[in-house]
Amino acid sequence: MKSRILDAVAACALLALGTAACGKSGGDAPSASPGSSAQGAQGEQGARGAPAAEAVTLTYWASNQAPSVEDDRKILQPELDKFEKQTGIKVKLEVIPWSDLLNRILAATSSGKGPDVLNIGNSWSASLQATGAFLPFDDAALAKIGGKDRFVPTTLSATGAAGQPPAAVPLYGLAYGLFYNKKMFADAGLEKPPANWGEFITVAKKLTDAKNGRYGVAIMGASYSENAHFAFMFGRQHGAKIFEGKQPRFDDPEMVAGIKQYIDLLSVHKVVNPSNAEYVNDTQMLKEFTSGKAAMLMIQSYAQAPIEQNGMARDAYGVAPIPMPDPLPAGGKAVNSHVAGINIAVFEESKNRDAALKFVAFMTSPEEQKILNGAFGSLPVVSEAYADERFKSANTQVFQKVLAETAESMPMIEETAQFETLVGTAMRDLIAEAAAGKAVTDASIRGKLTAANQQMASAK
Repeated sequence: MKSRILDAVAACALLALGTAACGKSGGDAPSASPGSSAQGAQGEQGARGAPAAEAVTLTYWASNQAPSVEDDRKILQPELDKFEKQTGIKVKLEVIPWSDLLNRILAATSSGKGPDVLNIGNSWSASLQATGAFLPFDDAALAKIGGKDRFVPTTLSATGAAGQPPAAVPLYGLAYGLFYNKKMFADAGLEKPPANWGEFITVAKKLTDAKNGRYGVAIMGASYSENAHFAFMFGRQHGAKIFEGKQPRFDDPEMVAGIKQYIDLLSVHKVVNPSNAEYVNDTQMLKEFTSGKAAMLMIQSYAQAPIEQNGMARDAYGVAPIPMPDPLPAGGKAVNSHVAGINIAVFEESKNRDAALKFVAFMTSPEEQKILNGAFGSLPVVSEAYADERFKSANTQVFQKVLAETAESMPMIEETAQFETLVGTAMRDLIAEAAAGKAVTDASIRGKLTAANQQMASAK
C-alpha cells in the first residue's frame, strides 16, 4: 500500500485488527457510515447498455491515490459514468483519505454495514480477510471478472491468506525504486546509478554536503509503515523469516542486520539529514528531492506524479532498482520491494453482488487499467495493459520489472498488521535516537525488537 498514511491515526486502527479479526459482530469500533443506498433494490442488469427494470446503485469506497481527494474524484467519476452508460448500474463514489480508511473499514466489518465495493491496502488483505466481511474470490467469482490468469502473478500473492480464496483482487500495482537527480549525479561525475549497496553508500557520501544542507538520500523516519516496509525488504535480503508460522521472529540476527542497514544511513554513514527523523509522510521528503537538497529517494512508483507536480521535469530524474548487497548474505533473498499496491474487494453483506462483480471486472479490465494507472502513476495489475505506450517509459519499465521479479509479498497472515505497527514504531524511535547523535548498535536494535515480540505476545 502507499505510505502516505497519517501514522498516528492508523497505528491505533492496525492494532485494533487483532480484535476485529475475531468476527464482524465484535469490537468497539465506532458506528459505520450508512450502508449501500442500493440495499434492497431488486433486479439486475439486462442487455449490455440497458438498465434493468429497477436501477441498481452501488456504493464504492475508493482510497486516495491522487495528490488530493478532489483529484481522485476528477479521475474516477468519468470512468464511473462510462460504467453506468455501459451497464445501467450507477456507482456512488466516496474517496476516503488513508488516515481514515482502515478505521472506516473496521467499523463496517464489525457492524455489517459497509459499501458494496471498496479499496484496501494489499498488506491488510489477510488481516481483513479474517473478519469474514469480504466476498471470497473463489473460482466462480474469479470467472465472473475474467479469471485470474490475466493478472500479473506477483500481484495475486498479496490478496489473502495462503490456501484460501482471495479476499480481494489487485487494482493498482506499486513497487519501490531508487529515484536519483540526474544533474546532481552529473555534477559529481557520476554517470549511472549505483548497482549494489556498497556503491549506493559510496555515491550517497559523495553527494552529501552537510554544511550546505545537501544529503545523499532522504527518508521518512517517523513513518511506521514506511519503516516496516524497509524492515521487511532489508530483513529478507539478510535471510530474515519475520514469522515462524504465526510466531514473531523480529529479533533474529537477520532482522537486526536488515534494520541496521537502513538506520546506518543516518547513524553511521551520515548521508541523511537528521531532520528526516521527524518526517511522517512524503511531502517534505519529496520537496527535498525536487529542490536539490537530497540526491536520491527510495520510494514507491506513485512518486513520479508528485515529483513532477513539484516542478521537476520528467527527464531531470531517473529511476533504478533499489541496490542490494552484492553478494547477498548467506540465506538472503533478492528482494528490493514488497508487493505494494491497492486491492479491490466486495463487501459480503452487499445486496448487489452480481453488479459489484461487474464493477470489479470493469475496473480491472485492460482498458480501465491503462486509464487509471496512467492517471495515478501506479502500475497495471493485468499483463495486457502494459502494451500501452503510457507504460513503456524507461522509469515505468524499471518498476514493472521489480514488481514482477524482485518483489515479495508481506506475510499474508493476520499478524502482519502488528508487525508493521510494532517494528515500524521501534524503528521510528531508533531513528530519532540516531538523529539526536546516540549510537544505534546491534544490541539496541535487538532490545527494541525483543520488546516488540513481547508486546505482540501479550496482545494475544
